[in-house]
Amino acid sequence: MLSVSSLECRYGKVAAVRGLSLEVNKGELVSLIGANGAGKTTTLKAISGVLPPAGGRVIFEGEDITHASARRILQLGIAHCPEGRRVFPYMTVRENLEMGCFLRHDKPGIAADLKRLFERFPILDERRHQAAGTLSGGEQQMLAISRALMSRPKLVLFDEPSLGLAPNIVEKTFDIIKQIRSEGVTVVMVEQNALAALELSDRAYVMEQGSVTLSGSGRQLLDDPQVQKVYLGG
Repeated sequence: MLSVSSLECRYGKVAAVRGLSLEVNKGELVSLIGANGAGKTTTLKAISGVLPPAGGRVIFEGEDITHASARRILQLGIAHCPEGRRVFPYMTVRENLEMGCFLRHDKPGIAADLKRLFERFPILDERRHQAAGTLSGGEQQMLAISRALMSRPKLVLFDEPSLGLAPNIVEKTFDIIKQIRSEGVTVVMVEQNALAALELSDRAYVMEQGSVTLSGSGRQLLDDPQVQKVYLGG
């Protein structure tokens, strides 16, 4: 479904990602783990068109999207749920959700999706007319996930979905991501909680200094001594 080969990303003269390659098959949940500054977020930005790659190729369902606009990539079915939630704070919950489907024109489908999301997250239904910036961190995360789903994506990129959330909300967030995957949406997730990420993942990639240093199934990496030592506190 998604193929990234020899990806290079730079911020000015600084190389943030170097020669990165990865594959994501349809229906998989694939995680990127690694220390801060390893290039995980940059990789997601390159895939979603937020940051133009300096080299390499990104192929999605057979189409080269390496230099496609973020708008085109969203149209093709890739939604990006960014780090820190990034809701529009002065817009209402409903307006935030409507921003997630601004490229769609199927009004009956949009209405049906809004209804389904409000049923899935009753708290968002209760607060639909409330400014998003007044929501709690967990509520904002639910809103950010829902906004991404409003585009009816084939692939969702989650960047640090558990960041800054209370433990009980973290567990609920991961349950939501599992449910999204079970509904047929492919997931790529960057997550600092390596244990939770690997337990959820079909496959995972370990990143260090902008490159992939190790890959395998979630189970294989959970059992890897080096991963246990560096990322799991083993």
